[in-house]
Order: sequence, then C-alpha cells, then structure tokens
Amino acid sequence: IICDRSHDNYDWCILNRPTILAPNTSTFYTIGSPSQNSTNPPLTEKLRPYPRKWEKFTMSLVSEITLTTSSIDKACEIYHDSPALVFSVSGYTGNFFHDFNDGIIPLYITINSLFTNPDVTLVVANFTNWWYSKYEVLLNSFTKHRIVNLDNQTLTNCFPSVAVGLISHGPMTMIPNDMHKSSSFIEFRSLLEIAYSKCNIKPISQLSSKPRVVFISRTGNIGRVILNQKEIIKIVEEVGFEVVVFQPTEYTYLCDAYRLINSSHGMIGVHGAALTHSLFLRPGSVFIQIVPLGNEWLADSYFKNLAMGLRFEYVEYKIRPQESSLAELYGLDHTIVRNPNAIIRGNWSALDCIYLKGQDVRLDLDRFRKYLVLAYSKAKRCMYNIV
Repeated sequence: IICDRSHDNYDWCILNRPTILAPNTSTFYTIGSPSQNSTNPPLTEKLRPYPRKWEKFTMSLVSEITLTTSSIDKACEIYHDSPALVFSVSGYTGNFFHDFNDGIIPLYITINSLFTNPDVTLVVANFTNWWYSKYEVLLNSFTKHRIVNLDNQTLTNCFPSVAVGLISHGPMTMIPNDMHKSSSFIEFRSLLEIAYSKCNIKPISQLSSKPRVVFISRTGNIGRVILNQKEIIKIVEEVGFEVVVFQPTEYTYLCDAYRLINSSHGMIGVHGAALTHSLFLRPGSVFIQIVPLGNEWLADSYFKNLAMGLRFEYVEYKIRPQESSLAELYGLDHTIVRNPNAIIRGNWSALDCIYLKGQDVRLDLDRFRKYLVLAYSKAKRCMYNIV
C-alpha cells in the first residue's frame, strides 16, 4: 500500500494489487495475498477521500475507507477490468462551487496524476441520487464504466487495483507538470465541451450583432445582492451588450446552462458560488467579477485564479465602502467598513456572517460604466475571434 499524507488538504492511498470489495463494507481486501504470520502482519491504511482534511467536522461526515493486504474468504461476483478510484461526495457537496472545487476538478487532476491509463471505474462514497443526476453527463466523460455506489452494494466487486482519495492543487487551481500536462484548465474546459456537446439540446443562435453577456443575478436574503440591479442592467445594455439574466438554482439543468454560457461572450456577477458557471465560458471571453468589501482574498483565490487558468479577459470591480450596505448599517468610519482585514483576520465566522451573508452592494453607476466600456471592447474582440 502506497500513501501520500504530506499535504494539508488531502491524502491518497493506492493498493496496487487485485482487490475485493465486500458488500456492506468500506474495506478493500487483497485477493490471493500470501499467508500472513505474526512477524509479518497485514498492512492496513484508513482515510477519508475528500480534499478538506484540515476541517475536522467536515471530514467527520465523510465515510472512512480501509485498504488492507489481508484477504477475505469470498469469491468475486462482479469483476471490473479497470482500477477503482474511490472518492466521497459528502462534505460541502450541494454547493455548486464546492461540487467543482472539492469534487469534479480534483477528480480530473487525480485521474491524470495517479493513472498512466485514465481508464478507471469510479467508486463513490456517500452517494446521492441528486448528485448523480446533476453531473451524469459530465461523469460519463470521466469514465466509460458504470459508477459503483459504495453504499448499496449487495455483491462482491473486484478490481485489478484501487486508489482512494482526490488530489487538490488548491482553490480553483490546476498546476500542470511535465508528466501530466493534461492537468490544466484549458484541457479541463475541453472535457466540458466534449461532455456537454452530447446533450440533446439545440445551440442558442446569435441573432444580434451585439456581444452577449450573462448577468448572474442574486436575490433574496442571501447576501451580496446588487440592490440597484435594474439600473445596472440598463447601463450594461446602453454600453452595447445583449444581456441575459441568469439566476441558477440547485435544479438548474447544466446542459441548458452550458448551452447559454458557452454561446455568450462574457459574464458579470458578484463574487459567489454561481460564478463557478464561468467554467462554461469559452477562453477569451470577458469575465467581470464584482468584489464586495472583505471578499478580496476569496475573489483572487477562487475566480481570478479560474479566469487566469481559462485565459479570460478578466475585469475586476472592487466596490468602494460607500457602495456597501455595511456603510449604511455601521457608518463609513466604522472598522467593519474602513478596515475589513482587521475584522476578518483569522475569523472565518466574521467573514461569513458580515462580509458574505450580511452585505449587499449598490454600485456607483458612473464608475461601473467605465469598467463596462473596457469590458465591451474586449467582448467585441472575443466575438469576432471566436464566433
């Protein structure tokens, strides 16, 4: 058994010999292992296959997987020709950002890092039907084999080998190396294109000579809502864009989302999980991220990283204190408004409660227009170069 536990956010282990997964267990035994004795006991490794190992509570929700060189007195009832890759869809799964950041993207990196032949069988712990339904189209591009639900097996499954765990390069990050150049966002975007081009949907035709921009809308008591959204959309149209308002939900059909965004030339939105849909933009598209107070580090680490990886024309609009609802609540001179870093430093709860969920924005129309004019010129070039 080979393991790497040297990273802050993930572990992985490989049992590189034929293995058997007994039903109703999360244990992979060795098939035909040599007899063990007291001086050479079986090797056993346990790990939770979700790449946020620094978060103890989150990881407590993830099933523990066991690899052992000991054998079990059972025969193979289902034999798989390809190695197993075991991972969990517990943790933060259900949040669109985390679905990709902690799941789909690490899955892609792992397949291209641990396997010389990316022909693998996916074995999923903490399986849920809604997760599979939402990502079925994409998962079919990762593997040609039936996905194994670890939690409901009634027969023994046998594999030529098994790897457990997902490799993460950090928030919305892929770092290519000399051996695995395919681990890049451009290559990953090509996989998305292959997957969603198979959807039974008609492409959206470009009826206008204007560049189309997808405007990500946030509504309700969720934080980071644009309070003057109607006025902003009007300005976006006045600058020259065709605007499509997009308000995704947990039930959004990803084939439809891909069809819309892939046929557009840009995206505008406040920092938040819904900006993960920018994965569906084509390289060269314009991406405007509106950054509320206290969101700078998250905006850079997540979606600026993604924009650089996908070679977007990135435009960042950092709001001024007077554009935040926090200024109305606390006053411009309050430390919460004047110096967010002093409040946030080492305090995730303050970041979450005050700057993510407790803050809305009212953009300066004249100031934002200047950013839109720049974005429009970039979108026109994108339109002529791609369409």
